Amino acid sequence: MADIRIHRDHALGLTRAREIAWAWAEQVEEKFGMDCTVLEGETSDTVAFTRSGVKGELIVAAKHFELHAKLGLLLGAFKTSIEGEIEKELDGLLAAESSAKPAKVAKAATKVAAPKATAKAAAKKKPT
Repeated sequence: MADIRIHRDHALGLTRAREIAWAWAEQVEEKFGMDCTVLEGETSDTVAFTRSGVKGELIVAAKHFELHAKLGLLLGAFKTSIEGEIEKELDGLLAAESSAKPAKVAKAATKVAAPKATAKAAAKKKPT
């Protein structure tokens, strides 16, 4: 089994980091057929993701993202390209955030009532 570990520091705070993590989860659900689940905590959240041959989690904290993934035997051969694609998706979201003007930044999401929700459901629970 191949392991992927990616760490990205940021200065977004937990609320905005959650929004970016939910957007990332939606992207990988749609693009790669991942099944993502968001588990919210007081100081950090966990986005658990899985599909055939891949299992992992994205830890979302106020000052960093930490991704750990295990690739099965078949996908392990593609570790470098899979790792590059994950970095591209996450870095793209962070780059978009850093170039966003403060007036265009989305309103902060409120805490999801259920402790466990799919990424799509969590993203939809933003205030209206």
